[in-house]
Amino acid sequence: MSLPDRGSQTGPSPRAGLAWVVHDTRVRDVVLQGLALAVVVGAIAFFVSNAAEALRVRGIASGFGYLSQEAGFGIGESLFLGFEPSDSYLRAFLVGLVNTLRVSLLAIVAATVLGFVLGIMRLSRNLGAAKLSAAYVELFRNTPQLLQIVFWYAVMTRLPGPRQAISPGGDVFVSNRGIKLPWPIADAAYAWAGAAFLVAILAAYLLRGWARARRARIGTAPPIGGACAALLLGLPVLAWALAGAPTALDRPALRGLNFVGGATLSPEFVALFLGLSLYTAAFIAEIVRGGIEAVHRGQVDAARSLGLRQAQIYRLVVIPQALRVMVPPAAGQYVSLAKSSSLAVAIGYPDLVNVSNTTLNQTGHVVEALLLMSLVYLAISFSIAAAMNLYNRLVAIKER
Repeated sequence: MSLPDRGSQTGPSPRAGLAWVVHDTRVRDVVLQGLALAVVVGAIAFFVSNAAEALRVRGIASGFGYLSQEAGFGIGESLFLGFEPSDSYLRAFLVGLVNTLRVSLLAIVAATVLGFVLGIMRLSRNLGAAKLSAAYVELFRNTPQLLQIVFWYAVMTRLPGPRQAISPGGDVFVSNRGIKLPWPIADAAYAWAGAAFLVAILAAYLLRGWARARRARIGTAPPIGGACAALLLGLPVLAWALAGAPTALDRPALRGLNFVGGATLSPEFVALFLGLSLYTAAFIAEIVRGGIEAVHRGQVDAARSLGLRQAQIYRLVVIPQALRVMVPPAAGQYVSLAKSSSLAVAIGYPDLVNVSNTTLNQTGHVVEALLLMSLVYLAISFSIAAAMNLYNRLVAIKER
């Protein structure tokens, strides 16, 4: 009986295992990414440790314990949350965050609607409409955004006082104290209507998915536009009606030197809102124009030969294809708008940056305040990008 040859033993040798790690692209990528992550984490830990040591040597307090301390300053606008000087720095931070989200979301909606209209006007056969849109785009796109915000703030603060307030109609008053509007008195019916609206959005999404699946299966599906509109409008109205249909409004009225009651849009908010929305609308108009022009002319001619009206051609043929081109750059504009809301510090609007600046000046926690602001703006930017990517996948035309 002969002994087995050692060279004929089965199983990978250490050298073979190492070669497998080197040549397998998936394993190599994981290893390299892990090393890169370790380097980044180590660098961050090194700089944080050095910063903490430098602060300790200089006797400067560090940590986030200051957030529970009494703020001691007031905030002019504190939507929903409410704020008193006796509240904590954390509550002040949250109020600034809500103010930032409030103006950013409203400006995104306004910029989208206005930019979409201007982009279509730019392609209009009506020479006056096309030239007006072009003039708007060139004016607002080529002047600094900060200059526009300061300009609108100067306009608002030079309006007549409350006693000579301008009333464009109804119980709306415009003065150097801002814009006063009638506002519904708080009632549970509005909360039910809001919940019903969220349910309607989910139902419309499911209905759209069913229609797409049916079209893919049998080649046809009933029109669902009317049903979706009925859900989005009818369900909240139905919930509001079942909850008592309250119609009482808190109307502004002049008392002494100022108005009381109603809702107030401060001059700072109006100036920042106009500066953000009008500036961004110019860029979105160009995005819309470019997206529509990217659709081949033959598509429009084919739709017109089928007897579709101009509005139907845009709604059914041009816009669905143009969205693939428009959504990614529009997402970038939305992110830029949210970050540009920090320009509010120039006019005193109590946004996240303004409140955080007051906090760090009082507490000396500069690193912590800057870190919190950075993380919040990163979260806002990533959230907008994720929402737009999701929408892009929903409206994408599937190739079959």
